[in-house]
Amino acid sequence: MKLNPEKYNRNITLLCPVCGNTEMEYSDESEIVKCTGCGKELTKDELTQENGAAIEAHVDEIKQELTKDIQKQFNDMLKNAFKGNKNIRIK
Repeated sequence: MKLNPEKYNRNITLLCPVCGNTEMEYSDESEIVKCTGCGKELTKDELTQENGAAIEAHVDEIKQELTKDIQKQFNDMLKNAFKGNKNIRIK
């Protein structure tokens, strides 16, 4: 069993720190992002920093899921390695 990296992909909706709007105007040439709700202008880095708690929550969720999947994979590998051995049991 191999881990599927696609399972751990997340889309995180960034919110305007002023009004909570999710829709922003931006161009690839500029670092400035403008909220379509209240008109607040921020750099992309500032918007990311303002949404740090939400981003951290998603990172923690992925860590927990990945840890659980790795533990299961390791346990399955051990069970298969000692399958048929009457002296060793893995729960």
